[in-house]
Amino acid sequence: MTDSVLRLVILTLAALCVHLWSASCASAWQGKAAANQQRTYQPGEIHLGTSRAFIHVGKTGFGHEHGVVGRIKRGSVLLDAIADAGVIEFDMTTFVADTAAARAYVGLEGKTDDQTQRQATANMLGAEVLNVDRYPTATFRIKSAQRLDRPSRRKLPQYRLDGEFTLHGEQRPLTVVADVEERGGWLHLRGGFSILQSEYGMQPYTRAFGAVGVADKLNIWGDLWIAKQRLMATE
Repeated sequence: MTDSVLRLVILTLAALCVHLWSASCASAWQGKAAANQQRTYQPGEIHLGTSRAFIHVGKTGFGHEHGVVGRIKRGSVLLDAIADAGVIEFDMTTFVADTAAARAYVGLEGKTDDQTQRQATANMLGAEVLNVDRYPTATFRIKSAQRLDRPSRRKLPQYRLDGEFTLHGEQRPLTVVADVEERGGWLHLRGGFSILQSEYGMQPYTRAFGAVGVADKLNIWGDLWIAKQRLMATE
């Protein structure tokens, strides 16, 4: 091979390496940018990445208590509004039973093994209970969000949210009392309420002819981060 041909081969290989390295860097940068994508939040809009719903499920007979966590699909809460105060749509397909975070949030001790956790989640999401294939979302349409005169037990401002809650295709009036703490341009809204599964057309899960099961009553908490003003944040 002549020197001129050898130089041509070396230059070609060098150019190819530079091209591949540049493409690799560009791909990595784009992936990082996508993972840290920012968007504009309007006042009252819920930050979906950090907001969650938690549920405490009691037991009957020889059953077990459960802690459940799920994500918010979309929503906004306009505090001090006397009408059209917002909507919270829960993504029921994301609800998972007995994660460590869920159990700690609802006040349960101990851990649940992976197999039991998967089975409890499958029972909850299945056709006999939530039936998420047919009812993938639940919705709280807030008619008003009025500040109460008394502070919460944590000495924080407290609001009463009145509206309609739709779950499993059934709609019922709902009132939630929540307290609010401002942090870095966000409002951390935390409140809870209780429902009966049977009032929403659901049959509490049982087996062994009722010897093992869960309670009809569910205690539910919303832990939401809401934009106080228009701002940019990472999703």
